[in-house]
Amino acid sequence: MTAWRDLARGVGRLWHPAAADRDAIDEVAHFLDEAAAAYEARGLSPDAARRAARLDVAPTATVDALRAAGWEHVVVTAMRDVHVAARRLRAAPAFTLVVALTLAVGIGTTTAIFGAVNPILFAPLPYSDANRIASIVEGRADGGWNGGTFAFFRELVERSRTLETIAVARPWQPTLGGASGPERLEGQRVSASYFAVFGVAPAIGRTFTAADDRAGAPPVVMLSDGLWRRRFDADPAIAGRTVTLDDAIVAVAGVLPASFENVLAPAAEIWMPLQYDMTEGRAWGHHLRTVGRLQRGATARGAADEINAIGRVFVAGHPDAYGPTNFVVRRLQDEITRSVRPALLVVLAAAGVLLMIACVNVTNLLLARGVQRRAEFALRAALGASRGRLVQQLLTESLLLAAVGGAAGMVVAAGGVRALVALSPPELPRVHAIGVDIAAFAFGAALTTAIAISVAILPALQAAHSDPHRDLQRGWRRGGGEHHRTRGVLVVAEVALAIVLLVSSGLLLRSLERLFAIDAGFRGHGVLTMQVQLVGRRFSEPRVAYRFFEDALDAVRRVPGVTSAAFTSQLPLSGDRDEYGAHFDATVTQQAGSVSAFRYAVSPGYFETLGIPIRDGRPFDDHDRAGTPLVAVISESLARHRFGTESALGQTVRIGPLDAAPYTIVGVATDVKQVSLAIDDADAVYVPASAAAATIHGGGGQFGDTVMSLVVRGRDDAPAPAAAIRQAIWSVDKDQPVVRVARLADLVAASAAERRFALLVFEAFALAALVLAAAGIYGVLAGSVAERVREIGIRAALGASRGDILELVLRQAMTLAGAGVVVGLAAAIIATRAIAAMLFGISALDPFTYASAVALLSAVAAMASGVPAWRAVRVDPAATLRAE
Repeated sequence: MTAWRDLARGVGRLWHPAAADRDAIDEVAHFLDEAAAAYEARGLSPDAARRAARLDVAPTATVDALRAAGWEHVVVTAMRDVHVAARRLRAAPAFTLVVALTLAVGIGTTTAIFGAVNPILFAPLPYSDANRIASIVEGRADGGWNGGTFAFFRELVERSRTLETIAVARPWQPTLGGASGPERLEGQRVSASYFAVFGVAPAIGRTFTAADDRAGAPPVVMLSDGLWRRRFDADPAIAGRTVTLDDAIVAVAGVLPASFENVLAPAAEIWMPLQYDMTEGRAWGHHLRTVGRLQRGATARGAADEINAIGRVFVAGHPDAYGPTNFVVRRLQDEITRSVRPALLVVLAAAGVLLMIACVNVTNLLLARGVQRRAEFALRAALGASRGRLVQQLLTESLLLAAVGGAAGMVVAAGGVRALVALSPPELPRVHAIGVDIAAFAFGAALTTAIAISVAILPALQAAHSDPHRDLQRGWRRGGGEHHRTRGVLVVAEVALAIVLLVSSGLLLRSLERLFAIDAGFRGHGVLTMQVQLVGRRFSEPRVAYRFFEDALDAVRRVPGVTSAAFTSQLPLSGDRDEYGAHFDATVTQQAGSVSAFRYAVSPGYFETLGIPIRDGRPFDDHDRAGTPLVAVISESLARHRFGTESALGQTVRIGPLDAAPYTIVGVATDVKQVSLAIDDADAVYVPASAAAATIHGGGGQFGDTVMSLVVRGRDDAPAPAAAIRQAIWSVDKDQPVVRVARLADLVAASAAERRFALLVFEAFALAALVLAAAGIYGVLAGSVAERVREIGIRAALGASRGDILELVLRQAMTLAGAGVVVGLAAAIIATRAIAAMLFGISALDPFTYASAVALLSAVAAMASGVPAWRAVRVDPAATLRAE
């Protein structure tokens, strides 16, 4: 009850302070009357009794003691400190604005980066027991990775004991028909257990069953919440209805909840059972993504050991489908973030460096302000303020400044997050989860509090250890130079941190320049691309499909402004990755062998349209079609690896199965970058699309190229009109979707999106660091000149020239900058190891980059010292001596 009484009394005093003061005065008066009455009882006169009582009670002190007795006194004192701090900050608007903006930049950028990194790397995936969900990948002997096979998936389902559930999936792009017209959708074909792995159940309808996943079973689909609302008006009775997909009637099994996040295929809106069986050749194709849910208590390491034990036996029994393979099990979160984790961690570290620069700058400003307020602190101390009260007031001012900066920082963070999402590379997972959420807001609030305390420590210690008597005598303009060393050290640290960011951004910039200087093997400028996916059962006949592509190509070539056009089964640097085994017969100097190579089915004119040089032999022409001998063109690297100095022309190659029809090599083309400008993975086999269709029809192949990319070169290398080209394709068949329209040059640029993202962030941070470092140097020099006016005046009176005074100021500036550069270069040598993996064609110790960073920062330091130096040379010695 006592605690509740104290709480109620304290709240009452806070709510009605005047009444609380009256009660305290009345209580003291009552106690004073009782004490006076006691003295009168002892024989004193009323006046003497009253005086004696006052000496004992001391009414004013007693009232103050009563006010300070409760917990509410702490609140009242804090509120008074805040009021005083706000008044002091309003009196110095320029100082307040600079500090608030500096903190806003530091806190805002760090919070924005945290808001981007946290949901991707640190926060658990939005599934039940997300840490139990694992990805299973196949590692090749050459260090590359293969997709999983349906055959091995079935083996794991039967034999694994560490996996509670296992599933496979592959991309799928169906066309949804309806009254609103055909729409190309992103989707997945999945095993029936797919949603069980993620622990999700449909919000409407039922999930897939094993019966749905059998080959030949009636087709059913699962819809996303977004697709259900967009195309079916959120019909609650959608389960059991039929929809048209690729000219086929399909029943809707259910609708997934809006909260379901598919991290394996974020754009997927529709799912259909895989419906594979072991009698099909595709059961052995390495094109599936495998995921599983671990048994409770099982670990990824234990699962990997078990799966590799199963895999060794399985691989040994199927040498035609598997080479040496190592099965790797990773947490799903680790797998989907594996490619972006280094870049995100480096960006987060860079944000931390920028935040440290901001904190150092603010600390320097507070120290300078503390020097200016030295006389004020001395006067307060002389009037009875304790050192603890002075420190408390400074901490309150710092907290208030940090609160203002933190609030502005949240605005900066919100804008920064939007910019990060706009600049993010395509492979960045969970982009929609990036934002200033509760976790990011809490991080920003904690950061603000920590910064307020950290930046106040040095100014508070400076105030606590000051000598009031000395400071009252000397005043701030004659302050000693003991604080200059501290501020100088802080500027050195600021410059050193700025050098680290400048060097890092310079290395990334030069790396990107080197990357884009790489020959991609084709001329992308002036080429427009788009993808056509055939929809309809009639196109299951390969010759019918190719006839459509041939007619569409003829229509496109007649479009004004088009100089050449062609179709290809996969487009360089677009994300397409269609690899198959290329099998070669024995030659005079080489044994028979097989390699993995990219397979391109292309129409005549493809090499000319993309500007791919033919190094030997000839490209395809209109004579290479169905009914003629099968011919192929191989890449220069494949010819070199396979045949060495022997000519590849006239040799044969089989694509896919070992018993596939042989193609005669008639040409050798320049290597083309398919996956990335930074990856030399150029082994490729090109076959005529018409001949490929004929081979399939004849039973000698397995490639049904119903999805083709169109490449069109415009006149004078100007991009051809996309709308006219679409209409030309639709003039052949208006129901075929035309998607993924892009300029080939943009695809080349996008292939380096991760490096470009890191570069842009580092450049922004480096620019901010440069400005803050310049502000720090300027602040120290300006304060130094203001405090040394007397010294400068005396020097001038004793004969020092303006050049001597200018040299004095500039020497101080360049000494600070030089010390910071030395420390920064040493730190950069260590720090740039973190970005070594993102560099291309350049060393992390590139001397040109380091020299450029030093030159840039030295120039900025010289410019920052200009105004203080100008003020110093304008000091009037006569006025200075008169002021003495």
